Amino acid sequence: MPQRILRFKIRQDGLVEETVEGVSGQSCQQLTEKLEASLGVVQSSEPTADAYIQDEVQSQSISAEQLF
Repeated sequence: MPQRILRFKIRQDGLVEETVEGVSGQSCQQLTEKLEASLGVVQSSEPTADAYIQDEVQSQSISAEQLF
């Protein structure tokens, strides 16, 4: 599993800039939703390239005939 990094930059005017790395798809919004609500009003949001990556789901089928 890749490392997940949340970076915060607090500017002199009091605004907080948040950057998320290592999180793909819609997981980023779920990860930061409560934190952003605690910080206040989100003025803008820009998705990174990682936001457009689809989470991979791997599955494997084994027939009962292969088990014996």
